[in-house]
Amino acid sequence: MGIWQVRYQNLELSWLRWWNNQGNLLQTGWERSQQAEARSQRLAAKLRELNINQDQLV
Repeated sequence: MGIWQVRYQNLELSWLRWWNNQGNLLQTGWERSQQAEARSQRLAAKLRELNINQDQLV
């Protein structure tokens, strides 16, 4: 557990967050889901760019 400093709407805020032994911030479930959604959207865009219908993939 450690302090995470972030700027939000022109405010400097400190939050308690979980960190691993190497000092890396651990993502929350919401952050992981947002990252997965963004990756999914990038992959869908790439498939459209390649004229591949993602609904027909098996």
